[in-house]
Parts: sequence; C-alpha cells; structure tokens
Amino acid sequence: MTDGQRPQRGFWPLRDVPVVLWLAATAAVAVVHPFVPAPRWLMIHLLLLGAVTHAILVWSRHFADALLHTPPRPGDRRAQSARLLLLNGGVAAVLVGVVAGTWPLTAVGAASVATAVLGHGVALLGQLRRALPARFAPTVHYYVAAAGLLPVGLVLGTLLARGLGDPLHERVLVAHVAVNVLGWMGLTVVGTLLTLWPTMLRTRMVPGAERAARRALPLLVAAVLVAATGSLVGARPLVGVGLLGYVVALVVVARPFVATARAKPPSSYPTWSVLAAVTWLVGAVVVWGAAVVTAPSWHGVEGRFAAVTPALAAGFGAQVLLGALSYLVPVVLGGGPSPVRAANDVLARGGALRIVLVNGGLLVAVLPVPGAVRVLAATLVLVGLGAFLPLLFLAMRASRRAKAAPGDRRTTAAAAAAADPAQRGRNVGLAASGLAAVVLAVAVGVAVDPAALGTADVRSAAAGVAPTGEVTRVTVRAEHMRFVPSTIDVPAGNRLEIEVVNADEHGDVHDLTLETGAHTDRLAGGESATLEVPVVGRDLEGWCSVVGHRQMGMVLQVHVTGTDPAAADAMSGHAMSDGSASHSSDAADDLDFSATPPADFVARDATLAPAPGGRVHRRTLHVRDTVRDVAPGVSQELWTYGGSAPGPVLHGRVGDVFEITVVNDGDTGHSIDFHAGELAPDGPMRTLAPGESLVYRFRATRAGIWMYHCSTMPMSAHIANGMFGAVVIEPRGLPPVDRSYVLIQSELYLGPQGGVADVEKIRAERPDAVVFNGYVDQYDARPLAARTGERVRVWVLDAGPNRPTSFHVVGAQFDTVWSEGAYLLRHGQGGSQALALAPGQGGFVELAFPEPGDYPFVSHLMVDAERGAHGVFRVVR
Repeated sequence: MTDGQRPQRGFWPLRDVPVVLWLAATAAVAVVHPFVPAPRWLMIHLLLLGAVTHAILVWSRHFADALLHTPPRPGDRRAQSARLLLLNGGVAAVLVGVVAGTWPLTAVGAASVATAVLGHGVALLGQLRRALPARFAPTVHYYVAAAGLLPVGLVLGTLLARGLGDPLHERVLVAHVAVNVLGWMGLTVVGTLLTLWPTMLRTRMVPGAERAARRALPLLVAAVLVAATGSLVGARPLVGVGLLGYVVALVVVARPFVATARAKPPSSYPTWSVLAAVTWLVGAVVVWGAAVVTAPSWHGVEGRFAAVTPALAAGFGAQVLLGALSYLVPVVLGGGPSPVRAANDVLARGGALRIVLVNGGLLVAVLPVPGAVRVLAATLVLVGLGAFLPLLFLAMRASRRAKAAPGDRRTTAAAAAAADPAQRGRNVGLAASGLAAVVLAVAVGVAVDPAALGTADVRSAAAGVAPTGEVTRVTVRAEHMRFVPSTIDVPAGNRLEIEVVNADEHGDVHDLTLETGAHTDRLAGGESATLEVPVVGRDLEGWCSVVGHRQMGMVLQVHVTGTDPAAADAMSGHAMSDGSASHSSDAADDLDFSATPPADFVARDATLAPAPGGRVHRRTLHVRDTVRDVAPGVSQELWTYGGSAPGPVLHGRVGDVFEITVVNDGDTGHSIDFHAGELAPDGPMRTLAPGESLVYRFRATRAGIWMYHCSTMPMSAHIANGMFGAVVIEPRGLPPVDRSYVLIQSELYLGPQGGVADVEKIRAERPDAVVFNGYVDQYDARPLAARTGERVRVWVLDAGPNRPTSFHVVGAQFDTVWSEGAYLLRHGQGGSQALALAPGQGGFVELAFPEPGDYPFVSHLMVDAERGAHGVFRVVR
C-alpha cells in the first residue's frame, strides 16, 4: 500500500495541532480580555473561524471517506495538507488584519480561507461522483452545501472589516452570521449528526433518518438564503421568516435525532455536550428571530443580537466541537479497545460537572443579571470549556500507556464495566456540585453588587395605627423622569402593595425607594417589581435613588386618609427623626489645594499617542464604577469608560471609521454620545441597562478634538461624575510636532468620601474643584516635559459640564491656534495668549519654549486656576 493509500490515522500535525492551538488562544484571550483590543470579536473568531472551521475541514473529509467508501488516492493527503495550511494562514491573517486595522491583510486572509474551503467542497464533489450510490450520501451533500456558503459569509465579513455606515453595518452583520453560523457550521453539524449521533449513543439509526435529512437540506439552505437576503435588503420581517424556516427545518431533521436519544438516552460527556449544543442552537435562532423582528429599527438589532452571540459561540459552537472531539479523538488515536477506553475515560472526567458549569453558567450570563453575577457565571463557563485542553493531553498520554501495556487491557475493561452503577451515582453528585457552583456564583455576585441587593433597613410606617386587614394595590409607572401617578391615597391601617413598572421608553434604569428604607431593585426598561408596606399609618415620601433622578422630579407621595392629620404629622416627624439616615462627611472638607500627592502617585499620561494604523478603529469601553483619588486625600466613586476619568483618548484621521463597543458593567443605566460622529441619536445613544452592550459606529468626517460623554439623564450628573473623554481627529495636512499633549478640563462636585458627585452642587453650579485630566493640580506635582526649541502641540477640550476655560501658558505665547474646526492663527508674526472654549468645545495651540524653566499652564478664569486647573511644563535644554 502506498503512502497515499494508508489509512489516515495516528498523529498528523495538521489535523490534530491547529484546533488545540486555536482553542488555547481563545482561552488566553478570555483570561486577558480587558487588555486586548476587540476581545469579544477576537474570541468568537478564534473559536469559530479558527478551531471550528479547521475541525470541519478535517472531519468532514474523514466522514466523507468513510461514508462513501472511497479509498484515499495518491496525493490526497498532500492536497488536504495544502488546504489546511492555506486555511490556517488565512485565519491568522484575518485576525491580525482586523485587530491591527489593516484591511488589505484582512481581505487577503479571507480570500485564503475561501480558497481552502472551496477546494474542500470541490474535493467532496469529486468523491460523490466517484462513489457508488451510498446510504449516507446525504451527509456529504450537507458538507458541499456548507462549503458553498462560507465564501459568501467571508465576503460579507470582509466588507464589515472595511467599515460600513449604519444601518448597513447591522444588516450585513446579520447576513454574515446567518451564512457563516447557520449555513457553514449549522449545515455541517446537522449533516454529521445524521450518522455520528447514533454512533455516539452506540445504537442503530432509527428508520426514516436519511429521508428526514434529504427533506431538511433544501429547507435549511433556503432558510439561510432568505434570512441573509432579507437582512441585506433591509426587510426585517423577511429575516424573521428565514429564521423561522430554519427552526422548522431543524424540527424536521430532529425527529429521528430525538427518537434515537429516547431509545438510548445520552449517558456520557460527548453525548451530553452535543445535545446541549443543538438545544442552544435552536433556542438562539428563536430568540434571534424575535429580536430582529421586534427591534424598533436596524439601529436596535445589533444590541439585541449581542445577547444571542454567547449562545451561538459558546453554547453551540464550543460545545458541539468539544463533544465531537471527545468522542472522535480516542477513536482516531486507535490501538484497540483498551487504549480507546483509556482515552475515553480521561476525556469523560468530571463530564457531568463540566456540562452543568457550562450550560448553567451560560444561562445565567445571558439573562439580565448584575455585572458581578455575569462575570462569575462567565468564569464558570470558561472553566467548564477550558478543562478540555488539559484532559486532551492526559487522554493522549493514557492512550500511549495503554498501548504499551497490553497485559492491562482486560483489567481496565472489566473494572470500567463493574463501575457503571457507581459512575452513574458519581455523575449525579458531579451535576449537583456544578449546580451548587452556579448558585454560589449568583449569590456571591449579588453580595458584591450593591445594586443587586434586595434587603433594606425597613423602618415602621405604621405610626401606631392598628392594621385593618385591608390591602391597597396600585401600579406606578416610571417614565419621563416621573412616577405616574405621583400621589397615592391609602386608608390608615391598610397594607400597601405598589407594583413599580419601568415604562421609560428611553431605556433609563429606575427604582423606588421609600423613606422607611424599603426599596425595589434597579429595574431596566420593561421590568417590574412589587414593594410592600405592611401597615401605612403616616404620610410617606418615595423617590428614585438613581443619582440625579430625585432632583429631576422622580418623587412619589403616599397620603394617608381617615386619621387625625396633626397626629399623623407628629408621628411622621418622630419616625423620621428617629430613623434618619446617617450623614457622610463631605469630601470637600478634606480638599486642600496646597497638599501634594503621595510619593507613588502617577499622573495621567497627557501624551497623545500616535493614531493607530488602518482606517477602522475598534475599541471596547467597559462602563465601570471606580473609586479613585481626585485630589490628595480625596476619593470619589466615579462612573468611568474603561476605568479612568476622563475616558481613553481615541485618535484617528478624517475618513476613519470607529467601532466602539460599550459594555455597561455599572449598576445603573448609562449611554454614550460621540460628538465626532453624525448619527440619529435614537439607537446608538440609547441608555443601556446594567449588563447591556451596544456597538456605536461612526465615520469621522471632520477634524477636531471632539467630546464623548454619557447622555443619560441627568446628563450633568453623569458627566460630572466622570463619564466623558476625547476623540482627536487630525486635520488633513497637519504638520508634525516634537510633542503632542491632550488636556481635558472638567469640574468636580464632591460628594462624601468614596461617594458619587453631589447633584445639588451640580444644579447650583458650585464646583469644589476644576481640573485637567481628572485630578487636582496633578501636573504641578508631575510636570509635562519639553525641551527648548521644540514645537509642542496642546490639544484642549472643555468637558464641563458647566465651566468654560481660557487656556493660557504663563511665560509663553502661542504662534498657532486652531479652534472648533478652523485656524484662528497660523505660524507667523502674530501671537495669541489664550484659547477660549465653552463646555463641549475644543481646539489646539502650538508653541515653542524660548529657554529652560517651569512654565505654568492654567485656565485664565483665575478662580478656576486657584481651585485645581493648573499645571506646569518643565522645559530643559
């Protein structure tokens, strides 16, 4: 037998190694995702485009050889190796090209992947023509159809990487996912399970399975094409029809699948994993279709689809891959029953535990839960999936040892057979342990997330009034920064049940807190909760506790009827004085403008980093509640984009496309508004409830230093509490300089130590400090560097929310001034002493320092310079 005719078993690096490497890379990015650009996109494509696509090319060819009974021909292995090299090289090019923003590299990589997959499809067609009529030929037909769809999806993905405006981006994205996940992956999985599923269950295929597969294939292909076409032409109902058709086709082919499982129930990790994967696929398609059809516009589709992505990637893609490999790898390692069983035993370790961790954790993570709960649940999913990699290496070692010890084969098989009843008991215990871990993750997440706590120090509202036994029930809607109704009448002594419904169409998060201490959880749009007062004997006041909402009018009055008003007022006053909340000291009391930061203080780097290469810039901004110092000895809980206030500076050029993923990991609603883009605010600027995310996409068509900020009401409070940043878009032909800095002026309205901004101070426009880049006088302590004769450009943005600035450098003059889109002064004989900016405006100045020394820079509104808007350029030769 020639080399090309030998059975393709044993170790073949291009079959075995790349999947492991792609999975390891996925796990690594999941661990370090806060420090990786576009981590969500990267993880999905490492898993699906890398690991899953490679596995499809390898195993679909393996199954085609076996099902069609077509022996390998000379050169088949070399051709397959060439395709796999082309595939993996192309995947790597796509990943690097997208992350680096190098679109030509992305296009080349996508073309390489498409070429490899098309070559794979042509090879399968050749096998079908050479083969005699075969019972399981429909499986190979699924593979060929899938191979024809992936290049279409790759073209769509390449267009997305190039950068498309809204809503075209959302439409192309939905088509891209439909073709790649439901077409390429879905068809391959369905076709494979026709024969692999009964094999994994060690039973016979039920009658009618081949006929169901033949009938389902054209339905599935048509459904994918309808969904993709509907998306591309902007017909959301047509997308829904396509996705519904896909589910119907899955039901057709699932009938023999379910019948087989009923005859021989799944009892091992591989079968549980595959069953869970198919369940997630069906559920995700249903939810996806509903999300597309019910979204108010295409602007809302991507945000809703984001919740489906983990189900398709981890629930379906990862689980079907790991389940299939857990069954196939021991068989391919070969060596007889004992080595196969030895490898199977290792890969099945903790199977029930891993299944519950992955699916229970994923179910929690896709629900609207607090951010801390979601993080812990996602960690369980990562542990459950990641366990496969070390177990794979242990399985390979166990297989080698079993091959080297033939005398132990009978003992291993007998011991395994005797352990079956005990193993079933262990599986129940492991599943219970997994469920306990999921419950514990939820409990710990709720405990560390104050917004998730449902307990309260409830003080009596009875005021000595005897209960009547009657119940007053009322529904209160939170909408437009008001409670409707805003007044409730309750007979004295009645029990009060208030159903609070968040009907705010803008997506703001609300709650209801009574002066007794009773309160609801934070409610996202459409959610509701019931607040109970056992006995009402006095007037009560309630309000929304989200910062600023009470001040904007979200107040509820509960009036008691049928009692002596004077007595009720007296009891009310007595109750409030006895139960008044403790008052935290104002952090402004600890503000000392003469104090110096500690020795280990690190000032915010004001240097403007060079604009990244490429024309598409992708960033993920996590909204986080962060306690940090804003002056020596003064800390505040800031709402931040990415953990810093101001948020990260984004830098690009005219014509660049920015794709910014905003993830709300905070405990209240937030949003983002980029002044650098021109978009209708309805969709991209909507308020995100905790745990939600969206992709804000815009093309920078005009130069400037543009503000971005939270636009959730009250906007002044969100900006004052840290939710702002800058986008620098360079004018065309901007000459190079030796140094470039960014200074963002903002105001501090200090609340208690470690607390949020004081809304009353904001409304009264009484800032405690005015600062550059978020910290009082930080560049006095850590001066900005320059050398004599160097040209220095200073980009200045006034983020407000209320105070203007007049930027001035003491002892120096500006020879170039650019403000709000135009040069006010160009390098020549004239000079300028200050750059005046109102809140929300920006520009830059250029200057050269004539001699060494310290040159202070200030806002020339001197009262602001004296309360923190001050710094120093330290100039040396």
